[in-house]
Amino acid sequence: MSRTRLAGVAIALAALGGVGVALVAYLALGSAEGGLALPRMHGQATWLPGEKRAPPFELRDQNGRVVSLSGLRDGPVLLTFLDSRCVMQCPIAGRQLGMMLRFMAPADRPTLLIVSVDPAGDTPASIRHATASWQLSGPWRWHWLRGAKRELATVWRDYGITGRPAANDMTHDLALYLIDRRGFERAGYLFPFLPNFVALDLQALARERA
Repeated sequence: MSRTRLAGVAIALAALGGVGVALVAYLALGSAEGGLALPRMHGQATWLPGEKRAPPFELRDQNGRVVSLSGLRDGPVLLTFLDSRCVMQCPIAGRQLGMMLRFMAPADRPTLLIVSVDPAGDTPASIRHATASWQLSGPWRWHWLRGAKRELATVWRDYGITGRPAANDMTHDLALYLIDRRGFERAGYLFPFLPNFVALDLQALARERA
């Protein structure tokens, strides 16, 4: 399938699912780099081992600790983008993630990285409230990454995330990336994702390590 046709499929999916056209096109075209192959993962976009390096970043989390993607090489990473004060899509996505992590075996749980899409509104207090309300905090490693808008904007751009201010809220693209322990993107999922598929993909990464 040509890149032009992939872009057309991406736009059709975006219209059907109500997700951002730019994000779906980013995922679909990104998965086409280096040629097409049978998918080994279950995301809307998938990449072979070593095919697509995850863009690096370094930000501070909710506790002020510096977290870098390159420093998380002891296991897979799930990366997403949320707003702690959101009252629309983010609570649904957060609860999905929390439920999935709770039902996973501790040894299979990835590190969860959440990049803020609301640099002014995401405070330590609002993050604590959101993660407790969404049952997103638990006995797993997670970091809600914050920073100045110029710092966050670089990460948003690198991962195809766009945001638009709305009345009393911020609408933005919702995506989940699975990154392996070598720092390569392996799958990209659009919300609402199927937790069982993400769990299967995490198990596939575990088999690669064995």
